[in-house]
Amino acid sequence: MKKQVKQFEVLNWASLFLEKNNCEPKVAEILLQHYLQVTTSEFYMMMQEPIPKRIIDQIRIDILKHVKTGIPVQHLTGYEFFYGRKFFVNEHVLIPRPETEELVQHVIELVKQDHQSSINIADIGTGSGMIAITLALELPHVNIYGTDLSKKALNIAKQNAQYHHVDIPFFQGDFLQPMIDQNIKVDYIVSNPPYIKKSDKISLSRTVKNFEPDLALFAEDSGLAAYKKIIQMIPEVSKRQSKVIFEIGYDQGKAVYQLIKHKFPHSDVNVIQDINGKDRIASADINL
Repeated sequence: MKKQVKQFEVLNWASLFLEKNNCEPKVAEILLQHYLQVTTSEFYMMMQEPIPKRIIDQIRIDILKHVKTGIPVQHLTGYEFFYGRKFFVNEHVLIPRPETEELVQHVIELVKQDHQSSINIADIGTGSGMIAITLALELPHVNIYGTDLSKKALNIAKQNAQYHHVDIPFFQGDFLQPMIDQNIKVDYIVSNPPYIKKSDKISLSRTVKNFEPDLALFAEDSGLAAYKKIIQMIPEVSKRQSKVIFEIGYDQGKAVYQLIKHKFPHSDVNVIQDINGKDRIASADINL
């Protein structure tokens, strides 16, 4: 009779193999938990349990593929967690980052202090829809809209909205243009646009540059092109007083601050740092 392989043995082998090949050992745990279809607490309680051969074989295939190509573990499992919720992802959308949770948290705090009876929020460059859907779930009394240039990204956003049972109108188009076309006025504009300089592509990990969409990562003009376009469009969709909240690159705080102030001299702009002490959010009160 063949010796049964236990969970901790598979985890040890996979983690060590990943580490030896300069990959993140945590990938082993994510894949194993995914294929076993168990919660994190169940996973840690099952370390002495035997693992079916079919799961061991699948883990081996995925680990080798990850090491060889750099394919993100989220593309192997098909999802990532954001704000404690599961979101489907593929090569057409950005994989959610923990830093973006801080952007969402900031918006939620602003809205909770806002006593208007009806509030419209536009998520510009929605991608997987994670920002729009999280806001819809956390702020059920608010009207949320999402836009994206990529039809394939919007398909994922719609799939995620359906999965989370929220009804969000998603429009295809460039930044705020769909909102202008639909003549929808908004109180909050939220965006995590492409902001990486094209010249920085060479320094990114292969997991990012080879598997995530260029359209969602890179912007011309030292990474500032998207901010410039959105800022120019704001007067056409904004109510007299509105708020704009951008996710920004760690070195873009000053530049985005100046872009907003140049267009809206009477605006109140704050650059907010993330949990790591890096500039991450530009938050502005716009007075037209």
